[in-house]
Amino acid sequence: MGKGRGGFPGGGMPGNMSQLMKQAQRMQRQMEEAQADLETKEITGTAGGGVVEVTVSGKRELTKVHIDPDAVDPDDVEMLEDLVMAATNEALRKVDEMSQASMSKFTGGFGL
Repeated sequence: MGKGRGGFPGGGMPGNMSQLMKQAQRMQRQMEEAQADLETKEITGTAGGGVVEVTVSGKRELTKVHIDPDAVDPDDVEMLEDLVMAATNEALRKVDEMSQASMSKFTGGFGL
């Protein structure tokens, strides 16, 4: 008498678990799609008022470097190196911000 249901009237708890699993799978699919979309984007960072531009992909791979000839001073190569580094770091920071913003859509409700 009353055996076989495990104390869950109408089997409600297992149904809720099934629904939660479906939602988790859907959210995982959406996160994977958002990540794939981010990987197709190109993000540019600049330095020195735009004399150096560095473009990276959403995969964090360097795809393009543009250096204005006016920024090339053979007597101050260190300044050019600093500009390239600053532009690269800016582009990578933008990728990180885009990634965090994209993922926060999914993790916001879970306090992650």
